[in-house]
Amino acid sequence: MEKISIVVPCYNEEEAMPIFYKEITKIAEQMKKVEFEFIFVNDGSKDKTLQVARELSKKDKRVRYVSFSRNFGKEAAMLAGLEASVGDYVAIMDVDLQDPPSLIPDMYNYIKNDNYDCVATRRVTRKGEPKIRSFFARCYYKLINKISKTEIVDGARDFRLMTRQMVDSILELKEYNRFSKGIFSWVGYETKWLEYENVERVAGTTKWSFWKLFGYSLESIIAFSTAPLAISSIIGIIFCLISFIMIVVIIIKTLVVGDPVAGWPSMICIIFFVSGIQLFCLGIIGQYISKAYLEIKKRPIYLVKETEKDNDK
Repeated sequence: MEKISIVVPCYNEEEAMPIFYKEITKIAEQMKKVEFEFIFVNDGSKDKTLQVARELSKKDKRVRYVSFSRNFGKEAAMLAGLEASVGDYVAIMDVDLQDPPSLIPDMYNYIKNDNYDCVATRRVTRKGEPKIRSFFARCYYKLINKISKTEIVDGARDFRLMTRQMVDSILELKEYNRFSKGIFSWVGYETKWLEYENVERVAGTTKWSFWKLFGYSLESIIAFSTAPLAISSIIGIIFCLISFIMIVVIIIKTLVVGDPVAGWPSMICIIFFVSGIQLFCLGIIGQYISKAYLEIKKRPIYLVKETEKDNDK
C-alpha cells in the first residue's frame, strides 16, 4: 500500500494537537487504500506539546514525533518533518486546523489521476485577519513577485501534498536561511492549486505577530531576490551624479556671484538626507553579508533531542 506522511510543525500547541489528531484520523479512516503516518515536530515548546506527542505515539503506532533541543522556528520544523518522512506522498499541515484535513482526499486524487507532482492550497479570503495585516500581506506579494524570478502565489499556504520525488528535490537544498514557499516554487514540478476561504484557529493563539511576519518577509526577499542590492547601487549612482552636478553649480555660482554665507540650513538637510541614504544602502548590503555569514558557518539547521524511538525504550 502507498503511504502518506503528514508533517505537523508544533510550537506550544497542547490544546490543538488532540483535536487535530481526531480530525486527521477520520480522514485516514476514509482513505482505507492508503497508509498514513503522522509526524509531529515539537519546535522547542514550553507547554505540554511534547507530552501530548508522547501519549499519542504510545496510543497509535502511526504517530511519530521529532522534538528539538530548543526553538529553531517553523522552517526548521518543516525541514525536520520532511527528512523524517518515509511516505510515497508527504503533506505539510498546521496543527491549528486552519489547513482543512478534508482537502487531503481531493489532493491525493489529483496527484494520482491527473499526474500532478504537488497539490498546494491558497486562501482566497483573509476573513478574521486584522485589516492592516491583510493590507501589508497583499503589498508583500506584489513586491516579491516584481523583484524575484521565483513566483510566490498570493495567499499560498505551506499546506500541500507532494510526491516523494518532489520532496527529495526539496531536501537537496541545504541552505541555512530557508523560505519554504520560495523553495517549493523554485524546484518546479507540476502544481495544482486548491482555493479555500480562511479558517479560524480551532484552539490556542497565533505565534506570528506583525513584526515576526515582517521579519519573515524580509528573509524571503533576501533569499529569493538580489533586487535590493541593485536598487542600492542605482541609488548610489544617482547621488554621485547629483553630487557632481551640485559641485559644478557651486563652482560656477562662486565664480559669478561670490560665496555668500546663506544656504547653511538647506546644506545641513542635504547632508542628513544623503547620509541616511548611505546608511540605508549599507544596511541592505549588511543583511546579505549576514546571511552569507550564517551559510558559511555551516551550523545545523536544527538539533533533535528526542523522537518516538526514545519513547519506546
